[in-house]
Amino acid sequence: MVRPQGRVRRSEPLSVAGCRLFRMTDLREAVERYWAHADARDWEAFAELLAEDVVYTLPQTRERISGRERYVEFNREYPGDWHVRIERVVAEPGQAVTWTQVTVGLEEMHAITFFTADAHGRIATVTDFWPEPYEPPAGRDHLAERY
Repeated sequence: MVRPQGRVRRSEPLSVAGCRLFRMTDLREAVERYWAHADARDWEAFAELLAEDVVYTLPQTRERISGRERYVEFNREYPGDWHVRIERVVAEPGQAVTWTQVTVGLEEMHAITFFTADAHGRIATVTDFWPEPYEPPAGRDHLAERY
């Protein structure tokens, strides 16, 4: 078997017929690290996975958070001792979806989250779907706009 001389760095896009594509595993790995860093409350490592202009959308509360700094702060300030476990990840170049189980005390919830990547392989959009619509907790209106 002939082995290539150089390796493609994970942050470098692949080129197929003139189109730039990221390896499917790159976004999948970024999403897996995203959840691991969130669960560990490692906000510095979490932030490194995000595009500067990341957009987070919560359809149930009609909230949208724009920008890395605001989104990291949103997560840092989120109340409760919650923990997340990935049930499934489905990924293709530039987009991924996760099914997660989130626990807060004895309460368990499932969520479906869609991710897209930017041209540099960072997470550009995150859309979270929770089982039931709800009103957002008080105290985060300085981070999120209602739509």
